[in-house]
Amino acid sequence: MKVVVDLSRCAGYAQCAFLAPEAFRMQGEEALMYDPNPDDVRRDQVLRAAASCPVQAILVDQREARNAPPADPQP
Repeated sequence: MKVVVDLSRCAGYAQCAFLAPEAFRMQGEEALMYDPNPDDVRRDQVLRAAASCPVQAILVDQREARNAPPADPQP
């Protein structure tokens, strides 16, 4: 799993740190620290944390999604 946080969008609400503390943590009052490659075991937590971000600054697996082959068309 790949995680990228757009730190220019992150407003430090820390919702992600509450929902996935093993992957995200606040350092001080404003600095978000995160694991760019969290274990797949934490996937549900990380996805919930990304969905809870009020400014949608957390991207999960975006690189893999862009490089994936197109889905099979329906017959």
